[in-house]
Amino acid sequence: MSAQYLGPLPTHGRFDYCSIEQRASYRWPNGAGLAVYLGFNVEHFAFGQGLGACIGPASPPPDVLNYAWREYGNRVGAWRCLELFDTLGLPTGALINTALYEHCPELVAALVARGDELIGHGHSNAERQGSLGEVAERELLVHCRNRMLAHGHAAPQGWLSPWISETTLTPDLLAETGYRYTLNWCHDDQPLPMRTRNGQALWTVPYPQELNDIPMIMARQMDAKDFCQMIVDNFDEMLLQARQQPLVMGIALHPYLMGQPYRLRHLRAALEHLCRARDLGQVWFTTPGAICAHADRALAQAGLIRPAGQSQARLG
Repeated sequence: MSAQYLGPLPTHGRFDYCSIEQRASYRWPNGAGLAVYLGFNVEHFAFGQGLGACIGPASPPPDVLNYAWREYGNRVGAWRCLELFDTLGLPTGALINTALYEHCPELVAALVARGDELIGHGHSNAERQGSLGEVAERELLVHCRNRMLAHGHAAPQGWLSPWISETTLTPDLLAETGYRYTLNWCHDDQPLPMRTRNGQALWTVPYPQELNDIPMIMARQMDAKDFCQMIVDNFDEMLLQARQQPLVMGIALHPYLMGQPYRLRHLRAALEHLCRARDLGQVWFTTPGAICAHADRALAQAGLIRPAGQSQARLG
């Protein structure tokens, strides 16, 4: 056999393989087995340049069709979604571009007033983080953190890269610039620690690629009622699986998609289904930051990782 087929494949070195059946057992608050969060992606895009999801074929700049469709999310869709979340008493993990502070600061203020967790999501989703050099990437992470602090908000604990685009150094730079967890790595149903080059703690919190309106509705062209049925089916199955071990279910929503009235109607029905289980005490509706903090404490108490802020965790 050729030598190229011998030995392990190149790897990231961030964590070792550890099947979900080999993990320590713990529970979420109030004995819940399943933690659920809404990843509410509130984004802004440069006019006439850069990236962005498209409802129709991209036109030469300024591409008013696709820009205006995305902008509907900030002007209308996000507010309709927040009305729904308020009605159901649901918090969100709000993934925000810092460009919103200039464009529509009242929307960020509304998220803060609700008590939502603000999560770093780059300056704009018109740009990919993975194309940056180390200095520029560090500047982006520091900029987003400082912008939130400058507006009187808590320093963000979590990060989701625009388009989930990383460099090979992103986890290291996140830990070094004060972030506690990343949503970029979508490889598990439990929060787990990652290795970083300086031994600083960085957690991965599960973020959905399937229960995510962008790939399902835009890429697979799934109807809203089918996407929302996915949410219900995924929830019901994970609720059964979570009887034995703690699991995390995220739902990724973009207001220019799910804030459209006919989609919002189906989302309402799906979330009402989830809330009935919440009201029976079967599920913990929360935020990614709270999930990270609880898992950190639970595994540290079990002696499986070192407390946050100390030397590198080794689980998973």
